[in-house]
Amino acid sequence: MSTRTLGLIGSAAGGLERVRSCLVEPAIARGWQVAVTLTPAAGSWLDAEGERDRIEAVTGLACRVEPRLPGESSPHPPIDCYLVCPASANTVAKMALGLADNQALTTVCEAIGGQVVPVVVFPRINAAHARQPAWDSHIAALRGAGVHLLMGEEYWPLHEPRSAPGKDLPWERILDAVDLITAGHSSSNTT
Repeated sequence: MSTRTLGLIGSAAGGLERVRSCLVEPAIARGWQVAVTLTPAAGSWLDAEGERDRIEAVTGLACRVEPRLPGESSPHPPIDCYLVCPASANTVAKMALGLADNQALTTVCEAIGGQVVPVVVFPRINAAHARQPAWDSHIAALRGAGVHLLMGEEYWPLHEPRSAPGKDLPWERILDAVDLITAGHSSSNTT
């Protein structure tokens, strides 16, 4: 039996602190192997809580933040789908512009450009981010590249900054979308 591998890219946005218990462990329960890569700020957040070590213990894989050295092999297996969750407004903008200034963005920008595996993005933003003049062009660029964006009222109703304390991310809905997208991707690749 082959194992599907989910490449989880996490950025420093609300909900990140619960990514292991609410996304990684449930994805594993659904049959995914999960390979986690974090932006530098996200890595700092999870290191401060000891969560990076816990993620590594649960996944059995290195939780990447730093790039590997020349000549080192990748610590992650081949990826069947990338999920960027949570994706900060900064991460979304950098992906749209192709700015790969850290390991997490290098990984996902290569996946977007390679167009071999699906890339799914859950932007964890607020209404002010969405009103930023460049936001719509970033979203259009990602959609034009075939990125699956999990946005809208059914995923994350926009709120004003700092007005949604305690609101949890729609973890199960995000994983349902990943399963649906990857099922469609694998069946389209078999013809």
